[in-house]
Amino acid sequence: MLFFAQQITNEITAITVKVAAMGLDPAKHLGKEIAFLKPYLHKLKELYGINVCGEGGEYETLTLDCPLFVNCRIVLDEFKVVMHSSNSIAPVGIIHPLVFHLENKEKGALVNDNDKTNDSCQEKTGSVFEVEGDCTNRSETTSNLTVESTDFAEVKNDRLCVSKTQKDNVFSISCWLQDSDNTSTALHEDLEIVLKHIELQLVRYGFGWEHVLYIHLYIADMNEFTTANEMYVRFITQEKCPFGVPSRSTIEVPLLQVGLGRACIEVLVSNDGSKNVLHVQSISSWAPSCIGPYSQATLHNEMLYMAGQLGLDPPTMTLCSGGPAAELEQALENSEAVAKCFDCSICSSTVLFTVYCSKQIPLSDRHMVKEKQESFIKKMRILELEEGNTRKALDPIYVYVLVPDLPKRAFVEVKPLLFALKDMSIKKTTVCNLSSAILPNCWGFQQAPWHDSCIQKCIVSGKICAVLLSIRNDIVAKICLESLGGDDNDGDQHHSLNKVQMERISRFCIYLLDKVVAEGDFSWEDTVTLRFYLPTSLGMTVETVSNMFTSALKDLSEMGRKVQTGAEPMFNIVPVLGAGRSAGSMDDLITCELFAQKS
Repeated sequence: MLFFAQQITNEITAITVKVAAMGLDPAKHLGKEIAFLKPYLHKLKELYGINVCGEGGEYETLTLDCPLFVNCRIVLDEFKVVMHSSNSIAPVGIIHPLVFHLENKEKGALVNDNDKTNDSCQEKTGSVFEVEGDCTNRSETTSNLTVESTDFAEVKNDRLCVSKTQKDNVFSISCWLQDSDNTSTALHEDLEIVLKHIELQLVRYGFGWEHVLYIHLYIADMNEFTTANEMYVRFITQEKCPFGVPSRSTIEVPLLQVGLGRACIEVLVSNDGSKNVLHVQSISSWAPSCIGPYSQATLHNEMLYMAGQLGLDPPTMTLCSGGPAAELEQALENSEAVAKCFDCSICSSTVLFTVYCSKQIPLSDRHMVKEKQESFIKKMRILELEEGNTRKALDPIYVYVLVPDLPKRAFVEVKPLLFALKDMSIKKTTVCNLSSAILPNCWGFQQAPWHDSCIQKCIVSGKICAVLLSIRNDIVAKICLESLGGDDNDGDQHHSLNKVQMERISRFCIYLLDKVVAEGDFSWEDTVTLRFYLPTSLGMTVETVSNMFTSALKDLSEMGRKVQTGAEPMFNIVPVLGAGRSAGSMDDLITCELFAQKS
């Protein structure tokens, strides 16, 4: 900062020759003097946390004049702007000099000479304080995507599905197409419909994209990742999100196999604008830049929602070599670098680790993913103790999700959820005896010691409640009170379940979740997100399973529990190839993930 001030006051004339950060537009800010940009750069620091000196690579400069230039100064007569990346959130542009000359300093005042440079840009730039979403060159990049605006009248109401949690201040909305039946020709058509409807839902509640904290983007084919991004930035732009675009994870999931369209969106929404985001656009050695139009992390109400982290080497932005375990270690290091920006650590502040595993990981290597996760966290906790950090660590929940593919063909993607509270000395609860809960029995289920084996949880008293419920093959008989019978399928397949058995399992899930929530002194009204991972091997559609859980919640409401039921379910069902507590055995019949937070 001192050097930045001295650069301006000591008659150093420098112009920007490269911009690569949120809020800096090549069409508006290239060729501008640093002295002229100073107030705007400070504004960007407040909005997005950029380094006003450009030390993170936010911008690069060229010195045209300074006291060391005794005889002459450089005059840039002609230049052109070369677009390195036309990302609508943080486009990267570089000035390529075409004609320049040296000019004797006795020929005129310094400020008058540099008016030529400013004037050459002024026609294109407009007001420097205006934050635009798209630069003029963007159309060249996206012109290959021809999309006709979809008429909502053509989308049957019974195809468009929405879910929403009931919390008022922070809640999730999901939207997907039910049983597309190959009526759409491409991903961008389904994604446009879903994004439009999410936008309408936000407007319905008096919100906009600026109120969105996090987005889960589920697509049917990772080969269309670029197409998905191009459609995505037509809706979520910097102009619509002046305080930072949402964080995001993008995953390929088997949507078509369970009767859905080619895209599904889940957004986390807040009713206030009190969020802080970290957007890493420039190449650095400490954290990977965003490979899409999203922020690396969003902090809101003491919760840090981190974007999905790949095992990318930050300086080169390439996946590290060494296989799944090596990628996971790099992804965790990247996560830690992001967490440190918010004065917390993944080893002590994480509530929930979601680890997406590609089906390309060999079966023999899957167990190594969990081992690497555990050893990395253990090593980091030891380092914290050695450094004198006595902050109490939470006992995080781990869920491993098997999916068809990930961005950049990565083996793993890590998505941590952190409780970013500086004072972790407050009372926390991580292990409780469920049998102590005094609740009425539901659907004939009786309290049993084995219920505890189905549950992982991380509860901070009066603050947050995270629960993971795993229904494995070995407890199905206990739930259904009868043996499933039949022969085992191969290692990647589940036992087949009939509809009656699945209905029984869905009620057990709601029964057990209700006990855990009530025991922690939380209610269903505190629920921020409720997610069910549905393996395709069950052979059931999302619609079928959704109706079962909806019916169970309705029954619970009629028993006197505070569960609001209406036209929209309060949960989202995510189709996957498998899920579980261990990367070596992602074969749960159903995995339930609930996160609740006190207002």
